[in-house]
Amino acid sequence: MAYTQFDEGGFSRRSILKGGALVAGGGMLATLPFGSALLAHDVSEAWPRVAAEIESYLAEKKVANMIATFGWKQDDHVHNVGGGTLAMGGTTQADINSLYRIYSMTKPITGMLAMQLISEGKMGLDQPLSDILPAFANMQVQKEYDGAITEDNLEPAKSPITIRHLLTHTAGLGYQIVQQGPIKDEYDRLGLVAGQVSRVPIPGMGMAQTAESLELFADRLATVPLVYQPGTRWSYSVGLDLMGRVIEVVEGKPFDQVMQERILGPTGMTSTFFTVPQSEVGRFTTNYAVFGGKVIPIDPAASSIYLDKPAFPFGGAGLVSSPRDYDRFLRMLLGKGMIDGNRVLSEGAVMVGTSNILPDTVDLTGSWTEGHGYGAGGRVVGCSYGWGGAAGTAAMVDFKRGLRAQLFTQYMPSEAYPIQGKFSELVEADLAAHYGV
Repeated sequence: MAYTQFDEGGFSRRSILKGGALVAGGGMLATLPFGSALLAHDVSEAWPRVAAEIESYLAEKKVANMIATFGWKQDDHVHNVGGGTLAMGGTTQADINSLYRIYSMTKPITGMLAMQLISEGKMGLDQPLSDILPAFANMQVQKEYDGAITEDNLEPAKSPITIRHLLTHTAGLGYQIVQQGPIKDEYDRLGLVAGQVSRVPIPGMGMAQTAESLELFADRLATVPLVYQPGTRWSYSVGLDLMGRVIEVVEGKPFDQVMQERILGPTGMTSTFFTVPQSEVGRFTTNYAVFGGKVIPIDPAASSIYLDKPAFPFGGAGLVSSPRDYDRFLRMLLGKGMIDGNRVLSEGAVMVGTSNILPDTVDLTGSWTEGHGYGAGGRVVGCSYGWGGAAGTAAMVDFKRGLRAQLFTQYMPSEAYPIQGKFSELVEADLAAHYGV
């Protein structure tokens, strides 16, 4: 496989997780009338534009598979369009039980777990992070964004980082996939790498060794300057990964164990993993890079990096899940913390976490959330909440109309094709055609 064909300009850290900026469906859907008639079993007829767009991607072999799912309120049936195979040239069909790298769609799960602990009084939304992780008590901040890490370019933080800041990317923390220059080099040197893509080197991505534990990740992160003053700018960050360390300190248990006990298990998400079990490889998709019009496998399922235990569970981008499983998470949110008669999260945790909790002091100008709100790990537009992933996935819930919608596929970078950002427009157009709005 000609990985040397990659070019830094076309496949970079900055682009690799940019898909996380996209919420599927968001506020565009909030004013449209929904009803169970839209979720008839012949879903292609109910969603013709979505179905046609997906079919074109499959027919033109732009992707190995692509599936959109829809659900209504607490209906447990997952209605879907699309298909394809787990890998290009393969014969095993992809379906709602197939496994996908969801990358930043991990953030809403981590965010909602944090909101539950807040609702139980175990930590506060505006509590200083240093109360829980003392190493973050006296942070330094770059005066020039992505500038030098030298005394003349640093100043003390004017306010403490809070739990709210971590949940909303307003702490001033950096991101190894976003920052450039000295600060990115420092993230690389310290192993502040909060995600994984492939076992093989990919030009433009680098091969920095990840810190060996979540505790070490947090301790090292506390030594690196912030890129903005806390609470002043929205800047995509490792905030939700650091939240994993906060959660395990608060609970006194490993973060992934807490997530399993508090959300994945009670919600019935039996196909969501930080490490894909060998027994489940037969339904795992292959991930691809799109470059120069070619689709190249970068993480084949049979030898995936996700088959090994990661250095630590990445709360911002570490999960693999299935469309059926993630739909259960969305259904639980629509149930205000309830699913199948079981309470997973408090109603307050869900309703606050899916609302706009951005600090009043934050400047959104030029950010991915400009003109919108942001909740616990996901964008808020009107009555909707959701986020996307680096490999083309996206998911949202609309509380006003009771809709849950998702897009699953596997290609990187997510902006190589327009489908992730276009998904909401297609849904809106199908609704308008059916109801004349």
